[in-house]
Amino acid sequence: MKTQLKGLERHFTSKGSDPFASVAWERRDAKISNYRTGEVAFEQKGVEVPTTWSMNATNILSQKYFRGALGTPEREGSLKTIANRIVDTLAGWGEKDGYFADAEEAACFGDELKYLLVNQRAAFNSPVWFNIGVQGVPQQGSACFILSVDDTMDAILNWYREEGVIFKGGSGAGVNLSRIRSSLEHLNGGGTASGPVSFMRGADASAGTIKSGGKTRRAAKMVILDVDHPDIEEFIWTKAIEERKARTLEAAGFDMGVDGKDAFSIQYQNANNSVRVSDAFMQAVLEGRDWELHAVTTGEVLRRLPARDLMRQIAQAAWECADPGVQYDTTINRWHTTPNAGPINGSNPCSEYMHLDSSSCNLASINLLKYLDDDGVFDVDGFMHTVSLLIVAQDILVGNADYPTDKIAKTSRAYRQLGIGYANLGALLMALGMPYDSDAGRAYAAAITSIMTGYAYDTSARLAARVGPFDGFAADRAGMLRVIGMHHEHVSKIDSYFVPPELMGAAQEIWQETEALAQEQGIRNAQVSLLAPTGTIGLLMDCDTTGIEPDLGLVKFKTLVGGGTMTFVNQTVPRALRSLGYNQSAIDAIVSYIDAHKTILGAPELTAEHLPVFACAMGDNVISYRGHIAMMSAVQPFLSGAISKTVNLPESATVEDIEEAYIESWRLGLKAVAIYRDNCKVGQPLQTMPKEEPATAAEVATLRKELAALGARSKRERLPRHRQSRTYAFQVADAEGYATVGEYPDGRPGEIFIKVSKQGSTLAGVMDAFSIAVSLGLQHGVPMETFVRKYVNMRFEPAGITDDQDIRIASSLVDYIFRRLAIDYLDAEAREELGIQTTAERTRGLAFPVQEQPPSIREIDESYGASTTPLPQLEEVVTAPFTQTDAPYCYSCGNVMQRSGSCFVCSSCGTTSGCS
Repeated sequence: MKTQLKGLERHFTSKGSDPFASVAWERRDAKISNYRTGEVAFEQKGVEVPTTWSMNATNILSQKYFRGALGTPEREGSLKTIANRIVDTLAGWGEKDGYFADAEEAACFGDELKYLLVNQRAAFNSPVWFNIGVQGVPQQGSACFILSVDDTMDAILNWYREEGVIFKGGSGAGVNLSRIRSSLEHLNGGGTASGPVSFMRGADASAGTIKSGGKTRRAAKMVILDVDHPDIEEFIWTKAIEERKARTLEAAGFDMGVDGKDAFSIQYQNANNSVRVSDAFMQAVLEGRDWELHAVTTGEVLRRLPARDLMRQIAQAAWECADPGVQYDTTINRWHTTPNAGPINGSNPCSEYMHLDSSSCNLASINLLKYLDDDGVFDVDGFMHTVSLLIVAQDILVGNADYPTDKIAKTSRAYRQLGIGYANLGALLMALGMPYDSDAGRAYAAAITSIMTGYAYDTSARLAARVGPFDGFAADRAGMLRVIGMHHEHVSKIDSYFVPPELMGAAQEIWQETEALAQEQGIRNAQVSLLAPTGTIGLLMDCDTTGIEPDLGLVKFKTLVGGGTMTFVNQTVPRALRSLGYNQSAIDAIVSYIDAHKTILGAPELTAEHLPVFACAMGDNVISYRGHIAMMSAVQPFLSGAISKTVNLPESATVEDIEEAYIESWRLGLKAVAIYRDNCKVGQPLQTMPKEEPATAAEVATLRKELAALGARSKRERLPRHRQSRTYAFQVADAEGYATVGEYPDGRPGEIFIKVSKQGSTLAGVMDAFSIAVSLGLQHGVPMETFVRKYVNMRFEPAGITDDQDIRIASSLVDYIFRRLAIDYLDAEAREELGIQTTAERTRGLAFPVQEQPPSIREIDESYGASTTPLPQLEEVVTAPFTQTDAPYCYSCGNVMQRSGSCFVCSSCGTTSGCS
């Protein structure tokens, strides 16, 4: 007896009704202008869309997804046309393959799915929109691919070819290069191998060429290297070194912007780089042990180096250019559903899809805010129904879509990996009056994610009853059921205090049913869920926030009907204020203040305790990087795959901050993490000006006092003839030297002498002159904080590891010297504001202080996923206000892009640098 395919009853529509009648329609002109030149980049008149759709969504639909040449009868011009094209194709395939009990069920599927699309409740990934149902083009429906490459020239050249085919189809691919022998190993015919980094150069050039000729978007790619590969250090520094070149060339007058005419000379820029680390490596970092690098061909140990030094190099390179990210191999494979089919070696370009080599994943995302009513009640039944519809649609797609290679087609159809996810989480939490960085926000997000994945697997089990489990299920039955059980176990760790009973009940009950069905019927899909960046499709659904991201800022830019743009306060803000109990008068006052001042800080009638609800990824009320990591940790145990998200850090963040972020991400059970320190890359700047407000009376009074004090000390205050001084030796990279600081009787520094090795050299002479200038500044009243603020993070050679236990790495001699002076002469509060702390101060906040005995791997394993219980109390992190100052201009329409997950997306035309 067949199990009935639950979830295909009608929920949003009724039998015989037109799903398009659920919204009002209008015709409008789609137009995108180039921000830099004012020229029209795209225009299509008379586009038919629902009246509720924004102009941004209309422009994206028209430019990205309508097929047929502009100005011809074949050109699509209505959302109805696209919805019919996609859904009717899927329904036809489903009937052919036996997915529906009868024609009525097929009609139900089609009506309900069309309703979701036109009401912006859900969206498939981009290839579905511009490929499925289009005559004469390959029916490629997947955005994400994982390739493989072996240690042969044929395999390497085939890698280039496969990437090219995938990029041409508008999708992205990732590959782990660790099977390629290192540059320290010999070739069979004699000589030394080139190593994987050299082949990355060729693949990067290929991707850049295809990017230039492609019309859909940039080539999106990921390259990965295991942490025990002999060439790992060269790999770590590839992009950082190129970034230094870019800055040097930019300073010399070359156009090095993202699309600058001279930017082609910088290599390795078309890929995200990630280091694949194991628990063994992370344990060695905590214990301060050496780490071995093994030959690819023989397995012998070719080099040993301190694990902490290698981790510091990863953090330093990421500080300079945002690459490499880190993927946690042991965690990834602990959650592997089909281990007998081979390990998980790679990922897609944004690190959310992780499964077998030579495989693909088609994605779809749900707009969470559409399921929250005006009273703050989440529509659990509607959400689950949407999950079921999408899983059926995606699985139909797997068996009928075209693939770039036969090998990918074979693996994809055998394991049927799906990637359902969501967008607008940040807006949902704000609308509920919950801070993104809070126990309540994390628990609520974990419950929703648990329901999504649990019901996706439930639907997959019912599909298995009707059309059979995936081909590899029998061989990996134990692994599949083990991982489903792991998901179920973590539900008990969600703090139910913060979750409404109906939501928590669904999160618990669904896994009991799913486990029972999986045991009985098997599973249709080896993976079902992940969290993609949802860049283009998030804008298509008019989401305030993409993927798992918090809001970027409280003020948004909106494209107007008829052209032009305007700024407006995010509409989630008044909804959040209503949830928090503010009356309309207070709401109007607060919204007006935000609109005028571009910040919520200082808004009238706003209670201070509610300020965290409105914290954003950027601005002056910012979420710390720990908050980003904690949210990822809360939902990761309820995802088949991983999470595409960039952990944002301000420009003032240090190498130690990034290193700590990588360690904390591993400890909290993430599968991968990428960081982005604001303004760490050369690019066309997003011109965001800080708010300017008239000074208050108190500020004026304070300024006058400071000026008076400065005036009183405008004359030189000489040091006494006999004075105390401190002298210390230092070494930065290969440069050694001595610094002597002369002090006033009260302990203030009044002069500094810096001597470096190689006397008579230009460097020694410049440092002598520099010492005199700083000394005169100190004696004329320039505060030490001013010098520290100006000179810390200055970068030039020599730079690197130091012999100072308090300052383990310096970006230049000047950076080291003023960090040392700050530690010696500024109090802890002042140094914290400047982002300068000693090693002891930084490790004090770590869960596993490096100077203490670290926990065993068993203890760490038992703590994985525990992020959904109340998190350990982390130290407050003071972060300076920051804005996105280096977002690129869109290469399609010239407008400024914004960060979305690990990518950038254009809010005007939807162009993305990623793979969603």
